[in-house]
Amino acid sequence: MQLKNDRYLRALMKQPVDRTPIWMMRQAGRYLPEYRATRAIAGDFMSLCKNPELACEVTLQPLKRYPLDAAILFSDILTIPDAMGMGLYFGEGEGPRFTKQLTDFMDVMQLPVPDPEVELRYVMDAVRTIRRELNGEVPLIGFSGSPWTLATYMFEGGSSKTFSKIKKLMYTEPEVVHILLDKLTQSVILYLNAQIAAGAQSVMIFDTWGGVLTPHDYREYSLSYMQQIVSGLTRFADGRPVPVTLFTKNGGLWLEEIAATGCDGVGLDWTIDIRHARARIGDKVALQGNMDPSILLGTPERIRQEVQAILDGYGMGSGHVFNLGHGITPDVDPEKAGVFIEAVQSFSRTYHMNTEIAEDDE
Repeated sequence: MQLKNDRYLRALMKQPVDRTPIWMMRQAGRYLPEYRATRAIAGDFMSLCKNPELACEVTLQPLKRYPLDAAILFSDILTIPDAMGMGLYFGEGEGPRFTKQLTDFMDVMQLPVPDPEVELRYVMDAVRTIRRELNGEVPLIGFSGSPWTLATYMFEGGSSKTFSKIKKLMYTEPEVVHILLDKLTQSVILYLNAQIAAGAQSVMIFDTWGGVLTPHDYREYSLSYMQQIVSGLTRFADGRPVPVTLFTKNGGLWLEEIAATGCDGVGLDWTIDIRHARARIGDKVALQGNMDPSILLGTPERIRQEVQAILDGYGMGSGHVFNLGHGITPDVDPEKAGVFIEAVQSFSRTYHMNTEIAEDDE
């Protein structure tokens, strides 16, 4: 089926577009009253994730409200550890937690590599359902957490401020961490390729906690494994390329090395000026980002000013997917998100006036 709007995919491949495409990290989330209502029907977050029909419903909710250029699978970055038997759950108002926690070599060795069409079948069924219901309107993004990020949660038991458990192991028994990262890398490759086979048209790897590492440790424990994943992914399906985006939060120090992995796009958080990022790597890869989500708490005028500043920073031409520098927060007024999206769509056309589009999306 031919896509009616493929701006997002074309921008990631640095092909001409008529305006800068936009989607938002965590665009299906608690800031939307319709999402909260559906989550209440499901009962809890994981029940919502594991119900393909409801996962499809919340994936499509932001697209019904806003003219976004991509849908992203509604799921969680920690589905792989859950499928390994870790027991993922979310307490009310809390972050992710595991009923089990890794502590030593034997715990790691006993972990299975999950079959994405068995233990993670609910995710693949959601991808297939969403792709069918999208009916070619916009592309569908699949995703996974990075091996390093998954490993931090598995050893810490949840979120952490210091990451002391996994870092202690890194500096005392590094081989244990590498065995886990190897298993997770294999699992992520299988998982993302299964999402692509089920209908995902682009994939993204969220390296949420890569930025807590030293430069040397980032290369050894995070980047090298993401590079293996990029090398192992299906890069062509449905008659067109399947772009891959890597996002390391607080990863501005390592942009050149991230771009050298072979990925198509690099996600940026708000701690780096997109002008500088384009000067460093924008001739090699597309850039995604990078407005501070907190600006959506500001006035409409302030939101529009920031959109204009980021568009000015990137400059003319394709290769920019507008997004937030991290996920939209639950306290954002949906009307403010609408202001943001409308500003990107209306302001960005002037940055693409000298490009020729092979096919009109409108």
